[in-house]
Amino acid sequence: MAILVVCIFLLGYAAIALEHPLHINKAASALLIGVLCWSIYVVNVDSLLPSESIPSWFRVEMDGQDPSHLSRSFAIEHQHLIQTGEIASILFFLMGAMTIVELVDAHEGFALITDLIRARDKRKLMWIIGVTTFCLSAVLDNLTTTIVIVSLLRKLVQDREDRLRFIGLVVIAANAGGAWTVIGDVTTTMLWIKHKIGTTEVMYKLLLGSIVCLIIPILGIGWSLKGKLPERMIEKKDLDREHIKPWQQRLFLGVGLAALLAVPVFKTFTHLPPYMGMMLSLSCLWVISEFVSHTMDERTRSSTGVLAALKRVDFSSVLFFLGILLAVGSLSAIGILDKTATWLDGQFRDHHLIAVMIGLVSAVVDNVPLVAAGIEMYSMPINDDFWMMLAYCAGTGGSCLIIGSAAGVAAMGMERIDFIWYLRKIAPWALAGYLSGAIVVYLQIEML
Repeated sequence: MAILVVCIFLLGYAAIALEHPLHINKAASALLIGVLCWSIYVVNVDSLLPSESIPSWFRVEMDGQDPSHLSRSFAIEHQHLIQTGEIASILFFLMGAMTIVELVDAHEGFALITDLIRARDKRKLMWIIGVTTFCLSAVLDNLTTTIVIVSLLRKLVQDREDRLRFIGLVVIAANAGGAWTVIGDVTTTMLWIKHKIGTTEVMYKLLLGSIVCLIIPILGIGWSLKGKLPERMIEKKDLDREHIKPWQQRLFLGVGLAALLAVPVFKTFTHLPPYMGMMLSLSCLWVISEFVSHTMDERTRSSTGVLAALKRVDFSSVLFFLGILLAVGSLSAIGILDKTATWLDGQFRDHHLIAVMIGLVSAVVDNVPLVAAGIEMYSMPINDDFWMMLAYCAGTGGSCLIIGSAAGVAAMGMERIDFIWYLRKIAPWALAGYLSGAIVVYLQIEML
């Protein structure tokens, strides 16, 4: 069963990578392998649930009785409900963030930022975009940051080939920026919640390595960019919304960014999942939008409302995300990810090297279950060198492939980035930055 599931996963992975030659949308391939992998697992799962995986709340309800007679249906339901809850929270978060960005864009809020960016030299603009993404990702999560910056690049860079290079850098910068704070990336957040890393310790131990992880790709990708960008053309939708007033632009830009920034704060104080904060932010912005719409004419109101923004959200990328997470979830349910972590531990005795390998593996499969497996496998104390290296590697290693991180998947869905193109043009520089940053983190850890 495990071999069959892995084969289907790899075939689907190849179909996603060869989306353009095969002329099959990657969302269709991802959904197909996600459902097939779970179906094969369900049909072949053992009839009894291993006693060590029985949830504690069920043990209480059993009142000390032997739970070995638990049915297969309960085992399947329990595992799948956990996976569904985790996937749903990510998808709700993604849809909320994309809707907020579309709403700000509909009110021409991002135009205030693009008007401030006067740089036309491509290399200079790459530094501006890279540093901005890096800093923003440290306070937002890397997924939200990617959605915002990609939306800006659509206005700044008209040539598609150039824009894709910028977006490739955005993926790297978003992951690098999120790795050195406990709220910037889901893996560092996991390690923080599990009391493996401290808030300030992770910042001064990983900041320098994360900066190196960004600078190397900027220099490499920027080397292929020459010349200046043409003056920005006035887009058609700008003409359709010519009656939007400056105060409306400033209002939605300010409230939109504040709403996104409030998400990690909300999570810190309430300990609720991040998607709850995102839904709260979206609802507040929605209410404001309803009040502001009364100050607009009918034509402008119809193109700037939340319902119009929802129609512009690319739900094919959401379905792609769903398929990938289902497929990876099936690998986790079968135990393949745990076995992978165990194999790494047996092959590489150096824990720092294991962390580097986990980071590379996270470019192929989701880094969340890999980090979760690592947390369960090792029992080092808080702020141990291994946890610091793992936080860096799991956060930045996903940049080596376009589908290796939430930021990459979001960018791929928004701009239809070809897997092979990213592998040829961006991945070598992402790998160089990742390894260089890992060396810096290792040296810094050894010296401190």
